[in-house]
Amino acid sequence: MRADLSPVIAATAQWLTRSYPASGGAMASALCEAQARQAVTVAAWLRYPTVMDAALVDVAGPGGSARLDRVSGARADDAAWRSWVDEVVASWAACLLTDPELAALAVAGLDGGDHTTGLPMSFGRLLAPDAHDRRAAALLRHPDLLAPVSDLHRRQLVNHLRRGQALIA
Repeated sequence: MRADLSPVIAATAQWLTRSYPASGGAMASALCEAQARQAVTVAAWLRYPTVMDAALVDVAGPGGSARLDRVSGARADDAAWRSWVDEVVASWAACLLTDPELAALAVAGLDGGDHTTGLPMSFGRLLAPDAHDRRAAALLRHPDLLAPVSDLHRRQLVNHLRRGQALIA
């Protein structure tokens, strides 16, 4: 049985790409979105490592984007998808997008989890972005711009990866 975190992943990736958009047209937007989605997927799978964890977030809801909007200065609207944004997942994804070593540790930490069992996983755009990826996601990968978001829960992510165990807080 697979855990369905797709609403959280889609909404959180959308929040990141709207808050830190690509410049350069449709191809740049697609590359930026792919990088955001990979980072958010890794972050969500780390935050909710089991089928039960994913089921609980499905029932309780992830919390929404209100605090993220405030700290990042993003323009908020009343769109329903914003309620599916997970603040911790967005913060962890921001950490992964701006710190290649942390991203590699996070992807390695997924091995053997409920989400990856039996599936070939590739996070190439997150782990090894090429020149096109870097240009497309210049804002999305800029450490200074993402600092207000990544700093929210960076310590929690680092502690989680250090311990190598499930963490929901």
